[in-house]
Amino acid sequence: MQVTQEDGGRLNAFAKEPRMVVMEQGETSSVNARLLWSLGLVLLLLAVAARIS
Repeated sequence: MQVTQEDGGRLNAFAKEPRMVVMEQGETSSVNARLLWSLGLVLLLLAVAARIS
């Protein structure tokens, strides 16, 4: 964390920003696949809960 000191003696802390990853055109992300699997799992669990009740 980067800390600077102002004229009055106050400390100012700045958060370290995450590194950016640039995706090329047409490149897919594994996050999209995980999101689709998660959505499918939620829908399956909702169907099972509706069937049980």
